[in-house]
Amino acid sequence: MENNKKKVEGIDAALKEYLAGDTPPELWDAMRYSVFTGGKRLRPQLLLATCTGLGSDVNTAMPFACSIEMIHTYSLIHDDLPAMDNDEMRRGNPTCHIKYGEAMAILAGDALLNLAFETMSNACKEHPEHIEAMTTISRASGANGMIAGQTVDILSENKSIDECALCYIHANKTAALFKASLEVGGILGGASDSQRSCLSEIGDSLGRAFQIRDDLQDITLSTEEMGKPAMSDIKNNKVTYVSLYGREQALVDCNALTGKARELIQNLQLKNTDLLSLTEFFCV
Repeated sequence: MENNKKKVEGIDAALKEYLAGDTPPELWDAMRYSVFTGGKRLRPQLLLATCTGLGSDVNTAMPFACSIEMIHTYSLIHDDLPAMDNDEMRRGNPTCHIKYGEAMAILAGDALLNLAFETMSNACKEHPEHIEAMTTISRASGANGMIAGQTVDILSENKSIDECALCYIHANKTAALFKASLEVGGILGGASDSQRSCLSEIGDSLGRAFQIRDDLQDITLSTEEMGKPAMSDIKNNKVTYVSLYGREQALVDCNALTGKARELIQNLQLKNTDLLSLTEFFCV
């Protein structure tokens, strides 16, 4: 865990450099507040672990790792807004719109999304071959990925949805960025076609496991342990993996997906165990 703490500190140090702006101060304060109020940095960690596991330099991957965290944070800011999930707490702190107001929260989210692509495009100036990595993140976070999943999730409120619809939501709203993290790590690390295919499958499995784990925690942990209101999805009348399949099946499926990811990672024979170690955050 000490090694993991150092990696998170390295990511945070890089994020602080990218988020060093000060004009207008209200905007940058809201951006920094949302980025630095906790979080395990799982997506950037997965990206960096994949890249270094393939033998490449962490510095090459850091701009993309930070960018994917900025995109994740912007999505949380917007998810918490009254027009979306209407949450007042995130990671044990007031959400961005509660602390800074709705207008500033929207602008902070917009700014983080744009800063992510500014960061990646600047990195691509030095390495034009890495444009594919930026394209991968763009696709995963946009209308063919995360936003598509968020849209169907919103449209599903107060409705009885089936397994296919829930699978679509989880694959896009949650798993898409996890999958992109592994895929981009593979691109930057020079993975072969077969390795890239394997990494994509690992990312999808971990992303789905993460969402099931989150659904389970929503009914088993207290508000204090969650850092946000417990049973928030039930509050918003959303169908979850647990409500559709039951707690016991959800436990089995979460651990099965994580186990599958671990087996695939071991088959890759990476140069370190960083990626394998990160799978502990996906088990229940």
